[in-house]
Amino acid sequence: MNKTVLSLSFVVASRFFGLFIILPVFGLYAKDLDGSTTFLAGVAIGIYAIMQMILQAPFGAISDKFGRKNTMTFGLIIFIIGSLICAFTDSIYLMIFGRFLQGSGAVGGVAIAMISDFSKEEERGKAMAVMGMMIGLSFALSMVLSPVLASKFGLSSLFHLSAILTLVCIILLYTLVPPEVKVKAHSENTPFLKILADKDITVMNFTNFMQKMLMTMAFFIIPIVLTTNFGFDKDRFWIVYSVSMIFGMIAMGFAGFVGEKKGKSKEIMLLGIVFFAMSYALFSQNRYLFLLGIVVFFVGFCMHEPIMQSTTSKFAKAGEKGAVIGIFNAAGYFGSFVGGLAGGYFLQNLGLLALILTVLIISLVWFLLLLSLTNPAIFKNLYFDEKLNFSALNSLNGFIESYQKGDSFVVKYNSNLTNKSEILEILGVNGGKN
Repeated sequence: MNKTVLSLSFVVASRFFGLFIILPVFGLYAKDLDGSTTFLAGVAIGIYAIMQMILQAPFGAISDKFGRKNTMTFGLIIFIIGSLICAFTDSIYLMIFGRFLQGSGAVGGVAIAMISDFSKEEERGKAMAVMGMMIGLSFALSMVLSPVLASKFGLSSLFHLSAILTLVCIILLYTLVPPEVKVKAHSENTPFLKILADKDITVMNFTNFMQKMLMTMAFFIIPIVLTTNFGFDKDRFWIVYSVSMIFGMIAMGFAGFVGEKKGKSKEIMLLGIVFFAMSYALFSQNRYLFLLGIVVFFVGFCMHEPIMQSTTSKFAKAGEKGAVIGIFNAAGYFGSFVGGLAGGYFLQNLGLLALILTVLIISLVWFLLLLSLTNPAIFKNLYFDEKLNFSALNSLNGFIESYQKGDSFVVKYNSNLTNKSEILEILGVNGGKN
């Protein structure tokens, strides 16, 4: 499984790399494009996210029905075409179109669903933590490489690199990733609107929205404020991001261990919100507080990243993971879109202080909503080697679903409402595998 998880995590991380790598410098370099304004630069950042938002759920649902690999390949090819358009244009309008195509390759949720397919739910935290670490690494590398590459080779080099990495993803998909695991649910699929209305899935969708919005907004304003307000040399951005990322990676390791191993993912996400709010509060007109705020922001972001996808997947039924995670990713990309637009609008019209106050108010609402999340640690699974009369469990309070995964049969239940012994008694068997 490790080889498969690493390969698929690379695919997911490369998608985020395409978003991350332009954030530290795009606001500065976009002004050199023909027809560029601060607002249009924000649109170029945000259009990638809005297309991801629109197409994540459809791509996820298509992959549930027609298979993950072919769906992913189609999306990756679209991304490559968009990257090449961005790399070879001098116009802000063609840049926006290229970013539109990049965003249309919305297969991040499909890759995450595929990781879920290859892992047991009890091991999924570890698999998702690996993916989160890869995303964190792509975040770190993009923060360091972006200012260096843009300074030496121009903005186009960032898009060339994204296209090359995506081609590598396609190769890995067909050389290292094994055939797809077939998952057959024993119950009917949940209607789309009912998925959207689920309380816990909604809270996680809002969490991803907020995290990505604050990330995009932060990395739109950070380079502009550092250069404009504090006279910071853009060639030294990599130093700031490298130091911040060291603290971020330490926080990520802590979050992955405590969140997944100790069953404290909800508490870790709440703590992450506190760090997000603190970071924006530190984005004042004081140079040193601003730099400290960047470090604190990285800590908050990296605490969230390894556990959000894993937590969300635990609220999804077996045959709907592609759709649920697609919606989750769509919410995150919508947050990126809003963050890009809001960052440009606030800086151009209202100022940094108004942005900070708005973020603090919304973060308080976010914290209160996340308090209501069901603890995913209460969900348990039993595994069987043969098909039993699982329909006998339908009336059992606490029974969630049963499904076939490869050659195994799985029963998922809420351990606060029922237990293993009660389930085995109804099924008329002596044992099951945890």
